[in-house]
Amino acid sequence: MDARSLIIFLLIGLVAGWLASFIVGGGGLVRYLLTGVVGSFVGGWLASYFNIRLGIGNALVEQVIVSTVGAIIVVLIARLLA
Repeated sequence: MDARSLIIFLLIGLVAGWLASFIVGGGGLVRYLLTGVVGSFVGGWLASYFNIRLGIGNALVEQVIVSTVGAIIVVLIARLLA
């Protein structure tokens, strides 16, 4: 993974974490980044496991949506465990 890909990945995670915290509550830049990055992995795994294809046509938007759903799941599971 080169530097550009890593920066894009982190920015998608940041946006996904922000959207997830906007939907389910919470805050903080570090929390946005952590939940977004973990949510990217969780959302990507769930989408591939259940063979979900959004068909939007824009890979960046699809990745943000999948990452946001994953981040929401991560936040909700973290709240259940806390």
